[in-house]
Amino acid sequence: MIPSRLVLDMPPWFSAIPDWDAPRRDDEARMRLAIRLARENVERGTGGPFGAIVVERDTGLVVGAGVNSVVRLNNSAMHAEVLAIMTAQHARGSYTLHGPAVPAHELVTSCEPCAMCLGAALWSGVRRLLCGAAREDANSIQFDEGPVSEKSYRYLEERGVSVTRGVLREEARQVLVEYAERGGQIYNG
Repeated sequence: MIPSRLVLDMPPWFSAIPDWDAPRRDDEARMRLAIRLARENVERGTGGPFGAIVVERDTGLVVGAGVNSVVRLNNSAMHAEVLAIMTAQHARGSYTLHGPAVPAHELVTSCEPCAMCLGAALWSGVRRLLCGAAREDANSIQFDEGPVSEKSYRYLEERGVSVTRGVLREEARQVLVEYAERGGQIYNG
C-alpha cells in the first residue's frame, strides 16, 4: 500500500540549537550556522556531514534549515539543502522564495551542492547560493556529487542566482574529514 502521509522530521537535537532567531548578518555568520548543523549531525550520529540554511538576504533572519537525513529518514532526497528549502517554503507558505512581495532569500550550504540540490536551488526561488566546502572535498571521502560543473554554476547565475563558493572552506571540509574518520556511511553510488 502506498502511504497517504509522509512525515519528515529533524533530529531530536535540532530545536535545541540556540539563537535561531538571531540574524546572521554576514557570509561567515551564515556559513558558521550551516557548518554547525553539519557538525552536530555527525557528532550526534544522526546523518551525513552536510547542513544548510535559508536566510533573508537583507535581514539575515533564518527562515529554513536542514541537515542531511538520507539514512535516518530512508529517503535519498533528504539532503540538507532540500530540507532547508522545504522548511523555508513551508514557513513562507509558498512554493517559491522569489516574487514581488517576497524578500530575497539565500541558500547557505556547508558544501557545494550535488546535482539534485543544485537543481532544487534553481527552482526554489533563492537569489543567492553560498557554499562552504568544495565538491572535491566531498569527493575525497567518496561522495559522488553527480554531473555538476562550472557550466552548472554559470547556468544558475544566468538565471539570476548569484553564487559564492569557498566560504570558510577549511572549517566545512573538516566536518567531512571527521565524518570519514568516524566511519560514516557513504550512501550514494
